[in-house]
Amino acid sequence: MASNGAQQAFVLEDVLEAMLVMRGGDSNKKERATQYLGEFQKSPAAWAETIKILKSGADPADKLFAATTLKGKITFDIQSQVPPSEIEAVRNQVLELLQLYAPGPKPIRVQLCVCLAILAIQMTNWKDVLPVVVSSLGNQVESHACILDFLRVLPEEVTEGRKITLTEEELTQRTTELLQNNAPQVVQLLTNYAQSSPDAATNPQLYECITSWLREVAISDIIVSPLLNYIFGALDTDRSLQAAAECISTIVRDTRDVDENIDTIQVLLPRILALRPKIQQFVEEEDTESYKFLTRVFSEAGTAWVVAIARETSHFRPLVEAILECAARDKDRDVIDNTFDFWYELKQYIVIERYIQGRLELVDIYSKLVDILLAHLQFPDAEGGNEKDLFDGDREAEEKFREFRHQMGDTLKDACEVLGVTDCLTKVLDAIKLWMQSYASMATDVEVPHWQKLEAPLFAMRAMGRMVDRDENIVLPQLMPLLVQMPSHEKLRFATIMVLGRYTEWTAEHPEFLMPQFHYIVSSFGNGSKEILQAASMALKYFCTDCRHLLSGQVLELQQFYEQVIDKLPVISQEEVTEGAANVVSVQPKGELYKLLKLFCQPLVQRLMVKANNAVDHNAKLVLADHLQLITTFANIVVTIPPTEKGEEDLVVKYWEEVFPILAKVLTNFLDFTPICERVCRCWRLMIIAHRGAMSPILPAMANELANGFATSRQGCFLWVTGAILREFSDDREHVDAAMTENIYVFFEAQSTNVLRFLSNLTPQELPDFTEDFFRLAVDGLLYYPQKFISSSLFAPIFEAAVSVLTLEQREPLSATLHYIRDVLTWVARVSPTAEEHLPPDVVRQLSGTVKALLVAQGEMLVKRILAGMMITFPGDCFADASGALLTLFEILPEQTLMQVNTTLRMLPTGTITPTEVDRLILKIKERLDANDKGDVRQIRSLMQDFTNTYRRRYVAPRDGLGQLEGSRFQFNG
Repeated sequence: MASNGAQQAFVLEDVLEAMLVMRGGDSNKKERATQYLGEFQKSPAAWAETIKILKSGADPADKLFAATTLKGKITFDIQSQVPPSEIEAVRNQVLELLQLYAPGPKPIRVQLCVCLAILAIQMTNWKDVLPVVVSSLGNQVESHACILDFLRVLPEEVTEGRKITLTEEELTQRTTELLQNNAPQVVQLLTNYAQSSPDAATNPQLYECITSWLREVAISDIIVSPLLNYIFGALDTDRSLQAAAECISTIVRDTRDVDENIDTIQVLLPRILALRPKIQQFVEEEDTESYKFLTRVFSEAGTAWVVAIARETSHFRPLVEAILECAARDKDRDVIDNTFDFWYELKQYIVIERYIQGRLELVDIYSKLVDILLAHLQFPDAEGGNEKDLFDGDREAEEKFREFRHQMGDTLKDACEVLGVTDCLTKVLDAIKLWMQSYASMATDVEVPHWQKLEAPLFAMRAMGRMVDRDENIVLPQLMPLLVQMPSHEKLRFATIMVLGRYTEWTAEHPEFLMPQFHYIVSSFGNGSKEILQAASMALKYFCTDCRHLLSGQVLELQQFYEQVIDKLPVISQEEVTEGAANVVSVQPKGELYKLLKLFCQPLVQRLMVKANNAVDHNAKLVLADHLQLITTFANIVVTIPPTEKGEEDLVVKYWEEVFPILAKVLTNFLDFTPICERVCRCWRLMIIAHRGAMSPILPAMANELANGFATSRQGCFLWVTGAILREFSDDREHVDAAMTENIYVFFEAQSTNVLRFLSNLTPQELPDFTEDFFRLAVDGLLYYPQKFISSSLFAPIFEAAVSVLTLEQREPLSATLHYIRDVLTWVARVSPTAEEHLPPDVVRQLSGTVKALLVAQGEMLVKRILAGMMITFPGDCFADASGALLTLFEILPEQTLMQVNTTLRMLPTGTITPTEVDRLILKIKERLDANDKGDVRQIRSLMQDFTNTYRRRYVAPRDGLGQLEGSRFQFNG
């Protein structure tokens, strides 16, 4: 062992004392103990001390910590802290510990098995792993559990372990040696064990082990072995049922390629169908867990074999019927969700014309499925008589039921595609009519008998809404009049409102049904229920959006209604009702827009001023921020269409010009409160996007407010608006005055200068959101003002700042920054659309030269940061942009980039990569570059991605940072 660890300042008593503190309640002491234990785990001393703990009579929790620490040492530190000559001694100590812990406790035993598996992977000279482990642990009964645990974790660690310091070639070879070469022996070993005793044949560990090895053992080998009988036989015993069911599910999942596995499927199908009587048995015994696992077996088989079912429906129909029976007998909704994926996958095939015969043969099955789902959709009866609490106060059960209903709604859509919308809607209509005939006469304002039977089809109708065409003229004309006659019951009214809101596109095509529905929605605002208010608000939004032309004549009545209800609604409902109202205003005649906008918005502006004067605490400020959103909604939706001609006054913008000073005043007074700043900036940004060039009269004042606000608050929201202005008033826009574009670019430079000063004083980690917003703005500056931007004194420091930001680990700011860097690189690669379309060739050449000179100067740091990110710090979503930037560098500066990549790779932490691996990669890249072929050069991207992926898989984070790859601090003196 690494005996030098004993010299460290970590002793057994101190480690155990720290573990005891961790189980205490003193947070300060726990923090110190955590730090101490973390240092202990990194130290060479941990090798000896963990072994001592595991061999001592310490508390089981301490021993588990020691086993986990030992696993970390073997994973991360064995190459750097243990001489090669002593690694075999480590293995022998682990084997000795496994003998000690063979009887348990299981968590410690499993951790030690993982230790041994990781050692087996890394000890490439250890060729007889299986015989050594089996012989070392012996043939005692208590050793069997240990051997089974080791066999179970070995494939998992080989195929899923991500921190193994082997090359890709070594890992491939080791995988072959440990798994493929050992597979026949493992099958025989497990067969012998299963045959050794009845107790062994029902040991769940056996079936967990088989499941783990199924990724390496051919399914056909299991099918022809005695193990298949044991697996299905294990379903007869409670002890092993779950593990055996999971094993069968894994087997059938591996037979998804039905053409390749047809013989195996023919063996498995009758074995699985023979399990069908167990469905009724488990239901009668109220054995929910066994029922669930059995349902999973049937559903997994059906899902795996959907292609075969679609092709040979009559042959496989008994399997579909078994899955349907699982769903039908599930009175408590415990297992039906396990079938949902199957119904979806089967639907995906049988709706294809090629499998029309299968669809015809399964129509009756899907019809029965709809009936089952309609029954399951029903709310439970109020057992205690309290209609307000159907779940006896169990909020978790209530939420689970609501989520479950939406899942069933998706399955209803699947059934709709198979049966056709008309048949499914007819079932809804029949259910409603049946209730009307049976119970309508008994319903009163106080009590509605069996309302659940009426609400369920309403929910189903809502769920199927997406499937219904606007021109459906068979069932919906019969259903719609019934909906607005629903009895007075909160759940029924809520369901009806949601249905009406879902079918507004249909109603827009059938205006004769509009007003009764609209009045039903409006009258619902008088209901005291919070749920109904929220539903009515959402429905009103959809009515006013989809039927806005039909409702345009009601705009004055709508304004009166809007004024009556707006202050009574929760925030989200206020926004929805406002969106609806704005849509109706937006379709009014051009000459009426100013008057109507003022009619709707002036009361909102007056409330805004009152709220601003009263906003002295945090909550009041949040209320003010929420109210700003209502004004924003009108600013975004109500637009003059068609746009006004040049020189003609835009009446909508005229109104916002009057309101602008009030918004600016609110912004100035609350620059220290981010939500208000963001809401005002969002309002202005959407104004710019919606009204475009018509915003010119407001632009100077807005730019002034943005500059002052950003300089004072350093909030990224001010950059959102700046970017919108850049886009809408760029050099190439028609009808934009040259002086205006020049002033806007000056404004952009001023904002950028402030950003660089901020970044010089703070690290990107301190302002990640702000960083993201700035580089999105820089992308716009480069796209819309390339000639001014690239030639400016700010271009180089902004690029340098971008390189410094690549030390971040958050996806959004990294993505924005990489996009900017890639856009800069395209100016040398000559693929910038802006350059080709709007600038003379000589100007493009000049700008390209400027960018290339910058890359020559900054390229080394850029390559270092990109490679460090790809290999260590970047999230996976940033890989494509990072490798794309690297590829472009190879295209435009091949020799320089190759040298920089070579230099950077040799800076990686010691022990994480060998010089031979670096040499091999550099040689491959050089071969691609020397080929002088664009296709070969593009292959460099794949080479780099493969290399960095391999590195990340086995990379161990250095104990003391990234060393030479650490990022440097950005400095700006402008």
